[in-house]
Amino acid sequence: MISLQRLLGKDERFFDLLEASAQQAHQSVGALIELLRAPDGRQKLDELIHRRRREKEITEEITTRLCNTFITPLEREDIESLSTALYKIPKTIEKFSERMLVAREKLQSSDFADQIRLLESATGILERMVGLLRQRPRIESVRELNEQLQHCEGEADKLMVDLLRDLYSGRHDPLRVIILRNLYELLEKVIDRCRDAGNIVFHIVLKYS
Repeated sequence: MISLQRLLGKDERFFDLLEASAQQAHQSVGALIELLRAPDGRQKLDELIHRRRREKEITEEITTRLCNTFITPLEREDIESLSTALYKIPKTIEKFSERMLVAREKLQSSDFADQIRLLESATGILERMVGLLRQRPRIESVRELNEQLQHCEGEADKLMVDLLRDLYSGRHDPLRVIILRNLYELLEKVIDRCRDAGNIVFHIVLKYS
C-alpha cells in the first residue's frame, strides 16, 4: 500500500537514492585504483561489478518510485535523467576494467595515473553537487562546483591529446597502440559522463533558483 507521504512526495527518498548513486560512482573509482594496484585484479573486478549492480538496483528503485509517487520533489524527467547519467559512470568503469584485464600482459609499464586522478576528482565533485540538491542551494555554489567539473573535463581532453601524441610517435607496437587507445578513450568517456551528470544537476538548480 502506498503511503500518503510517498504519494505526495514528502519523503526524502529520491534524494537519498540519488546521493547513494553518486556515492557508488565515486567509490567505483577507488575500486578501480585497487584493481590497478593488485597483482591479480580479477578479485577486485568483482567489487566493481558489485558496485555497478548496486547502481542498477538504485536506478530501478528510482524508476519504480517515479511510477508510484504522485508529486516528486524534483521534476520527473530531471530525476530520471540524473539517475541514468550516474548509472553510466560505474558501468563504463567496469567496461574499462574488463578490457584492461584481458590485455594486461600487453600493458606492462602503462600508466593511467593522470586520468585516474582527474576521474577521482570529477566523481568527488559530482558527489558533492548531488548532495546539495536536497538543500535547494544557491545557484552560485553549484555553478562553482560545475565549473570545477568542467575544468576536470578540459584537463582530460588535453591529457588525451598528449597520450595520443605519444601513441602515434612510432615508438610502440601497433597492437599496444590499439589496446591503449581504446582504454584511454574509455577513461575519457567516464569523465565525460561526470560532466554530463554535473550539467544536469546545474540545470536542475538553475530551474529552481
